[in-house]
Amino acid sequence: MTPETLEIAPALDAATPADLEQSEPDAAHHLHSKNSVLDDLAAADAQFGLQNYGQRLPVAFSHGKGMELWDFAGKRYLDFLAGISVTQVGHAHPHVVEAIASQAARVMHVTNYYYIAPQVELARRLSNLSYGFRAFFCNSGAEANEAALKLARKWHHDAGNDGKIEVVSVWKSFHGRTLGVLGATGNAAYHKGFAPLPPGHVLIELNDLAALENAIGEKTAAFLLEPILGESGILLPSPEFVQKARELCDQFGALLIFDEVQAGNGRTGKWWAHEWLGVRPDIITTAKGLANGVPIGAMLAREDVAAALTPGSHGTTFGGNFLACAAANATLDVIENENLMENAATVGAYFAGKLRDWGEKSGAVTEIRGRGLMIGVELHVPRARELMKKSLENGLIFNAVGDSILRFLPPLVVSQKQVDEAMTILGRSWEEIQ
Repeated sequence: MTPETLEIAPALDAATPADLEQSEPDAAHHLHSKNSVLDDLAAADAQFGLQNYGQRLPVAFSHGKGMELWDFAGKRYLDFLAGISVTQVGHAHPHVVEAIASQAARVMHVTNYYYIAPQVELARRLSNLSYGFRAFFCNSGAEANEAALKLARKWHHDAGNDGKIEVVSVWKSFHGRTLGVLGATGNAAYHKGFAPLPPGHVLIELNDLAALENAIGEKTAAFLLEPILGESGILLPSPEFVQKARELCDQFGALLIFDEVQAGNGRTGKWWAHEWLGVRPDIITTAKGLANGVPIGAMLAREDVAAALTPGSHGTTFGGNFLACAAANATLDVIENENLMENAATVGAYFAGKLRDWGEKSGAVTEIRGRGLMIGVELHVPRARELMKKSLENGLIFNAVGDSILRFLPPLVVSQKQVDEAMTILGRSWEEIQ
């Protein structure tokens, strides 16, 4: 490898995923001796990439199928993270692959100056899934939340309420890293070095009813909440907390925004995680699992609120492009046609039960929480990162949230048999780190 070029496993050009899946370990080793692909990638990333992700885990994947991934050495992994709740219908699902390839062969991008057929179809489908809300498309969850906060400000401005500028959110929340929404992300570690943050953000403790009543008032533009807090370890707002938030928003004319970026799109066994709470929002944001890995974000708003984004008030170059919307429509097809929400509920309950059994047997667990296939496991000792790394070595992918919490977000296609295999690896890995 030279600074000018990086050649990655030329032998792969002639190899198919099936070839690599079926190859003997010796053959895979011959193709990629001494893990040279990983070594070359790590060296090139260290030289050319911005190091904001720190020391990456020592794996580079070459291909995947369903619940499984393979690295360049031919080693198989069971994926219980799904790219952090992104590959909702599994890797390389044939219907999604065909939709992407077919759309790419026709047209991928023009501009939102023109009508984009798959965008209009996706807006129709999401409207039917969200109380008739109108859709705006962007490229990520952070952008969807940015759009939601802009919309809240604009809606109040148009109503003559320019004093309504505050956004209330909760500590331990995550709504994105862009500067405009960073103040709503309730983790001080993400704020460090970026002061001054945009003004107007108020942070309170989750499920603190008194703090909620003190925070929402005449200056409040919106209350922004994840129906399940993902990045902090799968924390659940209480129904009472959310219901009180709805009451206070109605009392003071504020908007209730649910951030469904991680918890939505069928992950919990319902299309939206907030459906478990029995409270209807004014705005919904989503992204991650909507297009199974193709970047997309969406902000959905009730009719009268959506009307505040008048022509020229907000937009994006790539949002709602042909390729992303084709992928999203295909992903929705799979979730609906393969009954994956039902699978998420059923297999999620099975998985949680197996985790409880392991926790009781091993003495490793203090709490298991979540819904469907969004599960957090709190360990009684700060060894989550160690267990994550050992499990990765043994072929199981999940992630650690801090020192003591394991987070599991498998694709919605996961089976009980694959849960059993994951539990075997998890149990063995726990024993190996003792």
